[in-house]
Amino acid sequence: MANHPRPAASAEHFWMPFTANRQFKASPRLLESAEGMYYTDTDGRQVIDGTAGLWCCNAGHGRREITEAVSRQIARMDFAPTFQMGHPLPFELAERLAEIAPAGLNRVFFTNSGSESADTALKVALAYQRAIGQGSRTRLIGRELAYHGVGFGGISVGGMGNNRKAFGSSLLPGVDHLPHTLDLTRNAFTRGLPEHGVELADELERLVILHGAENIAAVIVEPMSGSAGVILPPQGYLQRLREITRKHGILLIFDEVITGFGRVGEAFAAQRWGVTPDILTCAKGLTNGAVPMGAVFVSEQIHEAFMQGPEGAIEFFHGYTYSGHPVACAAALATQEIYQRENLFQKAIELEPYWQDALFSLQDLPNVTDIRTVGLVAGIQFAPHADGAGKRGYEVFRRCFEDGLLARASGDTIALSPALIVEREHIDAMIERLADAIRKS
Repeated sequence: MANHPRPAASAEHFWMPFTANRQFKASPRLLESAEGMYYTDTDGRQVIDGTAGLWCCNAGHGRREITEAVSRQIARMDFAPTFQMGHPLPFELAERLAEIAPAGLNRVFFTNSGSESADTALKVALAYQRAIGQGSRTRLIGRELAYHGVGFGGISVGGMGNNRKAFGSSLLPGVDHLPHTLDLTRNAFTRGLPEHGVELADELERLVILHGAENIAAVIVEPMSGSAGVILPPQGYLQRLREITRKHGILLIFDEVITGFGRVGEAFAAQRWGVTPDILTCAKGLTNGAVPMGAVFVSEQIHEAFMQGPEGAIEFFHGYTYSGHPVACAAALATQEIYQRENLFQKAIELEPYWQDALFSLQDLPNVTDIRTVGLVAGIQFAPHADGAGKRGYEVFRRCFEDGLLARASGDTIALSPALIVEREHIDAMIERLADAIRKS
């Protein structure tokens, strides 16, 4: 039988997420295959992946071990329920993850995405406070410019205006926000965590006075805000949040969907920066982006608060059809093997000085107003174009792709977050192409 090429699909039917659909479909950028540090587009051009997919392919693309693990599992058993049933893999994966998690966070609830992880964490926090007799604690506190996915819980505690304004009347009640930590006046062009801004954590004390500690269930923050353009915590900031929440009996939730699995060094940012939350969410790098999956880590103390009452009673009325999906678990287990064998959680620390030097070579280019970098992540911020905010960032992003570099635009900030398998020659090539795009924009 002759092989016939698949006809080009119409672009009209796919409603693309977080995309200017009309702009994209007028001039599509289509990726067809991937291997290592590179994508290949539909024109056959190699494109350096400067974003690890979407912050998720931390071990690079085309990992044979993951492909084979997924193939074996889907042939053996494609699906099994985890409602009142089970299969071995999520138990094995949870044990494996508990070994690398911050000390004490050794109970794991599986989800399918970072958005689901965030909403799950918020529900755990509310239900926990009720379980321990603190039912008045229903208020949740997020932070400006935060991103916690796109569920109603996530956008309620999140602080990115465009993600909220179309749904304003339907957001969760009883939510407040801490100020963000982006301070270009005092912290522009700082290598690593900025020196100024620890006092911003003290705004939590003001909210405690305003609402009463007995009414606040949890505070949720990203250790590092990625989607808003790589916003870093000031030195001592996370430690101060931990002190205040502990003093007032408020749970502290870290959203590590982006920072988890080696992005800033160590398995999680909590370990790199020496602060252990009560609840930690993850997704993305859990399976190296191969299969959708997320997880929520909680302390044994929180878990045990639910394990009361009759043994035959369901302790937590929450979950997803695909929680602990066998194929996702297989991908995650293979991914964790790669991380351990190749010592990838240390790569962001080892390459950090070279990465920072390379990025700061862009400091004097036109319109660059800030560079923020830690681990293997960076945000390069530009002065807005006269035609409007976001235009310059998009132009740099577009020119980067034309020159063979996939970067990520967030307003007028370009974010880079390469796979942890990156080598110095890849960094050099990325910076060269980015510099050229900045000059042309």
